[in-house]
Amino acid sequence: MAVNWNRAEFVRSAAKPADFIRDGLPQAVFAGRSNVGKSSVINRLLNRKNFARVGAAPGKTTQINYFRIDGKLYLVDLPGYGYAQVSKAERDRWGRLMEQWFADAGRMALGVLVVDARHRPTADDRTMSDLFLSTGQSYVVAANKLDKLKKSEIEGNLALIRETLELPERVPLVPFSAEKGEGRDRLLGLILEHVEGTL
Repeated sequence: MAVNWNRAEFVRSAAKPADFIRDGLPQAVFAGRSNVGKSSVINRLLNRKNFARVGAAPGKTTQINYFRIDGKLYLVDLPGYGYAQVSKAERDRWGRLMEQWFADAGRMALGVLVVDARHRPTADDRTMSDLFLSTGQSYVVAANKLDKLKKSEIEGNLALIRETLELPERVPLVPFSAEKGEGRDRLLGLILEHVEGTL
């Protein structure tokens, strides 16, 4: 299936289950900590500077944002997690929204967990990884901020990420740089492969 990634449009933000999109198009779903550069990863995939909002402060994605690509699929941006300077009530609201989304995750063609290539994944990353795995749907991990690592650090850091998240062999780990574009083609290829499998 050919997809014109330049034909991207923001469709809606969902703050409650009634707003979730259920039109049958496959959805590639992005999750990650608030400051991991999730929106920047989406922008890099689409080669658009500020398409998915990049917040000046972490924690700006407080709803589930839907972007329709070429009328054929959605990229879905879940709220960032693990940001301390947000009220507990707001964090709880995000948590409930995510739970409701995952309870209805049959429309997910692929889950993409964005982690920081420089650091060991957090307990929240581990929880999110387990949540993706529990859906039984396909899932990949994108290790962003690769450009901030020395060449000699990359292999060890990727091994640490795989080990900490206890990733099954079948889950691809994609070294990625939203800044430089490294890993873009591989991640787009994985998205296409899994989207085609649902059509």
